Amino acid sequence: MGGLRSLRPMGLAGLLLAVPAVLAAQDPAPVLSHARTPDGRAILLRLQFRRGLSVEGKALPRAFLGKGADPGGWVPFEGLSPEGKRWALAALFPEDQWRQDEVRHRIRHPDVESVWTMAALFTGHGQNYDKVMAANPDLPEKLREGDTWRIPKALLSVDLGGAGKGPDRTQPEDDLDDEARVAAYRALLSFGEDAQGKYAAYRMRKGEALYSSVVIRYTDRVDPKGVNELADRIAKRTGITDVRGIQPGQLIKIPVAFLADPFQSEGSSALAEEREVRAEVRRTVRVEAGPKLKGVRIILDAGHGGVDSGAQANGIWESDFVYDIAMRVRRLLEQETDAQVSSTIRYPGLGFKSREEIRTPSRAAEILTTPPFAVDGESPSAVSVHLRWVLANDLFAAFRKGKGDAQKTLFLSFHADSLHPSARGSMVYVPSATLVPSTFALGGAKTGHVAEAKRSTRVAFSGKEKLQGEARSRQFSEGLLKALQKDRIPVHANRPIRNVIYRGGGKWVPAVLRYSSSATKALIEVANLTNEDDAANLRDPDFRERYAVAVVNAIRAYYRK
Repeated sequence: MGGLRSLRPMGLAGLLLAVPAVLAAQDPAPVLSHARTPDGRAILLRLQFRRGLSVEGKALPRAFLGKGADPGGWVPFEGLSPEGKRWALAALFPEDQWRQDEVRHRIRHPDVESVWTMAALFTGHGQNYDKVMAANPDLPEKLREGDTWRIPKALLSVDLGGAGKGPDRTQPEDDLDDEARVAAYRALLSFGEDAQGKYAAYRMRKGEALYSSVVIRYTDRVDPKGVNELADRIAKRTGITDVRGIQPGQLIKIPVAFLADPFQSEGSSALAEEREVRAEVRRTVRVEAGPKLKGVRIILDAGHGGVDSGAQANGIWESDFVYDIAMRVRRLLEQETDAQVSSTIRYPGLGFKSREEIRTPSRAAEILTTPPFAVDGESPSAVSVHLRWVLANDLFAAFRKGKGDAQKTLFLSFHADSLHPSARGSMVYVPSATLVPSTFALGGAKTGHVAEAKRSTRVAFSGKEKLQGEARSRQFSEGLLKALQKDRIPVHANRPIRNVIYRGGGKWVPAVLRYSSSATKALIEVANLTNEDDAANLRDPDFRERYAVAVVNAIRAYYRK
């Protein structure tokens, strides 16, 4: 570590430049820094909001590249060797002090840096952000230019000379199935009322954080803005002035109005409906199709595409990576089973092929209606969203008309989310029986004038069908999570199966689930892109192949009594 003091960027201030970039409107511009390697090569470094640090690879010394890293473009920080990481940090942050027992990091770019980014760069795990904050109790979470943050050696990653221990957030409930896990979480609550109204009381346990262990677990909020706002509100409701100072045993008061349905008070209609669905899951008998999935009709969807690249963070964008997983699932099903498989979307330049390397977003995609509908931005994005379920329902209708078993229909939509960075791993959404409409007809302006729109824009569901739709979808999702965990693929730690999305003050079920006529349907959030470990996984083609194998294994297990 001591040798790092001799590494300095080119020029007094590293020639730092603020330049525009193609980011979301609210994201600050990235910071670019010109630096020189010890042998005098000029290298450009880039620090981006939420995406972290990357280094121009074309002139990077081989010793600075990690195993398998591609020097052809921007090399992400995690793609550098230990020597490369130490050089990059010293080059980008020349005022940092590398001491024997700690690193003292001076904030230079408060609009681009964050505690999460700091933890990811120096400790190797963004989820160590709470430990970094605990080591700096006098500093505010909102970074200020000139502040100096301590990163103790015990927190430093192995590559930087530390112990490299990741965050331990395991709890006894993690090994339980979905229903048992939710019941165990509920048992940790008690209910009360004070001058401010009714609340659910929860006592914090060792290693837990207010964001993940309370807000994400007990409410339906998962997006960064919603989680942060509700965490602040709960902290104030509880009388907590600094969320970093919460100790094990601290009583947290969660306003009942914000609780998800499984955690509502006894006697509430929301809890009664939740229990009715759970009972239906236990009553529902699985359909047998054998390991070859004979007589099963499967339709695969990959979210976004074309001009819409979906969620973006940490150098990863949603569309191409989830399309790649969907294509791998398709290949495996076609090669190894007798299931009838179709896709809702195709990338013309790729067809139905998967890729080992994904460098740039694909700009062409089409929904496979008659004729194909281009996702080119000429029509409202809602049209391509609705055409997915219209197309799928049309294909399912043809299957049933051809004497296919309606119970052997499966719709899977692959996505990647941009949640609060403390969340990691896969989540699965199923259609809430209470939010699926009894009838719905899609207006002509949202159909794109395709042939399928003449036959399949109207849906009708009985109360029993809605209940069974959620029950069967939960059965499949439970098996999917087991298949993922068996292959050590990360799964969301708090309620990984959910039946509603809550954002922007409202809750809903995605249209591809809400209007699907398939007996079983699920929207799979493969990863959380704002979590750097998740993003690194999704970038890895081996991970994408393992994920596809797990999905196919789950499908086989589902159609087996």
